[in-house]
Parts: sequence; C-alpha cells; structure tokens
Amino acid sequence: MTWKERRTVTLLLSIIAVLFAALLIVFGMRYREGREEALSGKTVGDPAGNGTLANPAAYSGLRYYNGSATLSFALDEDGKWIWVDGPDFPLNDATVTSIIETLSSLRFQQVLAAGESKEEYGLDTPAATLTASGGTAVQTMAFGKATTDGDSYYMMMNDDESTVYIIADTLMKLMQIPIYDMCALPELPDFDEPNLRAVTIQGAVPAVEQPEEGGEEPEGTPERPAVTLNARRSGGEDQPALWFSGNDNVTASKLLQDLLHDLKTMSMAKCVDYRPSEEAAEICGFDNPDAILKVEYAAAGTDRTFILTVGNRMPDGSGRYVQLGEESTIYAVPSDSIDAVMSISVHGMRGAPQEDGQEE
Repeated sequence: MTWKERRTVTLLLSIIAVLFAALLIVFGMRYREGREEALSGKTVGDPAGNGTLANPAAYSGLRYYNGSATLSFALDEDGKWIWVDGPDFPLNDATVTSIIETLSSLRFQQVLAAGESKEEYGLDTPAATLTASGGTAVQTMAFGKATTDGDSYYMMMNDDESTVYIIADTLMKLMQIPIYDMCALPELPDFDEPNLRAVTIQGAVPAVEQPEEGGEEPEGTPERPAVTLNARRSGGEDQPALWFSGNDNVTASKLLQDLLHDLKTMSMAKCVDYRPSEEAAEICGFDNPDAILKVEYAAAGTDRTFILTVGNRMPDGSGRYVQLGEESTIYAVPSDSIDAVMSISVHGMRGAPQEDGQEE
C-alpha cells in the first residue's frame, strides 16, 4: 500500500469514527429525553402527559385482576370507596387509596420498544390487569413478568402494544392484598373491670351416647355447661368488685384474673369470611360452637350485653374463629386472647389440670 493509499484509509476511518461518535451522541440524547419523559410520568407519544390521571381525587372507579381474583371498587354517593361486589362490606379503603396514589404519580423506570413478540416480556398472557377511571378518562395497564431482579415488572399501557414500560413492583404488591384483609375490623366494647357486671361462659353441647340397637333414643338436647361470674360492689360502682361463681368468691383466682385481662385486651385479628355459606360456617365450627361468651357491662350509663360465639381452632393454631352477636361474619381472634374463656368453658373455674396433676 502506498503512502497516499494509507493516508486515504486513515482519513476515511477518522470520518467513520466521527460519524459513529455523532450517532452515539444523538442516541444518547434521545434516550435521555425518553427517560426524562418517562420519569416525569408521561408516556411515549403523549407529550401532554395524559397517560395517567394525575390527581388522586379524579378517580371514581378501580378494577383489577391480580392473577387469582378480580376486585372492583367505586365511589358511592357520599364519596366513599366501596367494594362493588359487596357494597355493605366494611371496607378499610387504605389499600384502594394507596393504589390510586401510586397510579396518579406513576413513574416509569425504563421505556422499551415492544418488538415483534410480547412473549419475552410475559405480556402475551398478562399476569395481572388494571383499569382505573375518572370522569371520561380511562387508564388501563397489563402486567407481564417480573424483571430479573424481581423488583420490577414489564407493563403495557392504554392498549398501546408498541411500547413496554418497566415499573416498580409497588402496584403488584398492593393488588395482591386479599379483600378480607381490607376489612375494617369491629372495635370491641370497653371491658375495663369497673364496667363489667357479669360474665357467662357456656361450653360445647355434650356428646350424646348412641343407644344400643333396639334401645330408646335419649329425650331432648343436652344443655350446654355454663359458668356465670357476678361482680358485687358493696362500696359503690367505682369500687373494686368481688367476683362470685355461685356462692364461691373467686376474686383471687388466677383464672379469673386471666379472664379479666383477656376481656380488656381482646381484639379481632382479621376477617375470615364476610357472608359465609352454611357449609363454611359449619366447617368453622358454628354448627356446635365450642364456647359462647356473654358479657354484661355498662357503657355511657346504659346496661348492655355482648355475645361472642367461639368456633373451631384455626388450622395454623394461631387463633379461633368467632362471630359477634347475631352477625354471620366470621372473624379470627388470637389464641392468647381466648385461652381463659376456653379453659372455663371446658373445666369451669377449676381450670385445666396442670402437668404435675394438680389443678389450678
């Protein structure tokens, strides 16, 4: 190769290098513009930023499929969120408002061209979908698979199949919360000892021995064993009470003190079934409850009665199924809040036998 040929080649390579560098600069600028646009909440091809409903107050409807269940929520006439499939359900709307707030301030971590196949992003069969509405505006989202690190998800928006977005897993985590975990749990009355008048605890209906063949069937239904504890205050309503079971003064009984503590601190752990079927109620043990607790107490100068029906122990042993008053809703109460009630329902004020064979 001659000197002139080498110089020509060198010149051409220099020109190619300059053009390549310029191309990289252009691509870098477009990438930054696209990323800034994405991080500002705007979608590609939507310079006005209308890809999201920016004001949380603008939303009036929300519906999503989380991979196992479809949940729908809407604002009622009073401007409160309700569960569409159960308008009377006592909804704690914290999860709904968190989803709305996340949508209204949506940020995209990355914007990608969809390519020819959605399968690589898991968007050929979305793992979850979401539709939010407000007035005439509707926003839709289809979620694909998680990214390699598991902290984000691929997503398509507003039926635009040309663009794929990567967003944080915040929405997906919120959408996985079961509806019963959104239940506003009932607050129990104030069972501080000065408010208590009497406590009655009934046990399960005793089992009836089946007669031998040809024998007579037993008459009637056996009565539930019951223990009634009465508070007596000779020195006035504001004085400490003496507690009696029949004629026995049980004030100093550890079992009674455990019961009074449990009543004072008892609370519902979660909602298990809002409107259970007869079969579900039976599975939870309410065809023959293990115990029935009746508390007579005073509130705001009025005598009142509280009834708690106790069903089976939960499979994981963490608590028991319960129902309040005449309500059919099934809740769970922690085991350590109901132990004294269950002990009295089975063994009376004697308490359960201890390991050394001595009774309480």
